Amino acid sequence: MTTTGVGAPGRARIEARTLRTDRWWVSPLLTGGLLLVIVVYLTWAVLVGNDYFWDPYISPLYSPCLAGNCAAGSGWGWFPSIAPVTPSLIIIIFPMGFRMTCYYYRKAYYRSFWGSPPACGVAEPHKKYSGERRFPLVMQNIHRYFWYAAVVFALILTYDSVIAFRDHNGNWGHAGMGTLVLLINIALIWVYTLSCHSCRHIMGGKLKHFSAHPTRYKYWQLVSKLNGYHMQLAWASLVWITLTDLYIRLVAAGVLTDLRFF
Repeated sequence: MTTTGVGAPGRARIEARTLRTDRWWVSPLLTGGLLLVIVVYLTWAVLVGNDYFWDPYISPLYSPCLAGNCAAGSGWGWFPSIAPVTPSLIIIIFPMGFRMTCYYYRKAYYRSFWGSPPACGVAEPHKKYSGERRFPLVMQNIHRYFWYAAVVFALILTYDSVIAFRDHNGNWGHAGMGTLVLLINIALIWVYTLSCHSCRHIMGGKLKHFSAHPTRYKYWQLVSKLNGYHMQLAWASLVWITLTDLYIRLVAAGVLTDLRFF
């Protein structure tokens, strides 16, 4: 006899998978479909290794460009070129690791791809469930450390947004559609990063008396408000990162002309 999950002693003996009569499967299906499309595009964009830079715009997938084979004017040149490794592959593990271990994204792909569980009030389809206590899922606990790396990358992308106000000659005073795209991108990245559960814990975790830490309490309140929109911010920032890369790629390839404001 099953002793865990929905078959545990004391649980109602219901043969049906669920008594829900609504289309509970629509949400995980749409979530999984959209995630799949974005992941396929981003994987291609990371591996293709070209059209990611149009001075002064650089794709957020390739910044910072640390390899020796970066596009002219875009790189830092800290590491030698390693064929066939693209510049993005050197740094993508940090933003990707932050997203993959994010509490919301875990919920999204657990439900959509693993059916664990597929929806609220729907039985767990797996016979055994150990949560995140065993390898490899226990590695999800390093999310808090990826958060620190995410802050560093957010600062670098902020710098990219600032220099987007320069023209091809390095003169300040330029602003184009790409500048606006990058500004929206970094704004969404910052609010998503700050709305993270780990950030909320850093602000107010392990405090027994908020009254003794008024500054941290104020920050905790602010982050808590953002945390309430963590799902929406996760989607908005992910979709906009994808669109930002696509826009810069199309401009760099000559498909689009960057609209200049001034």
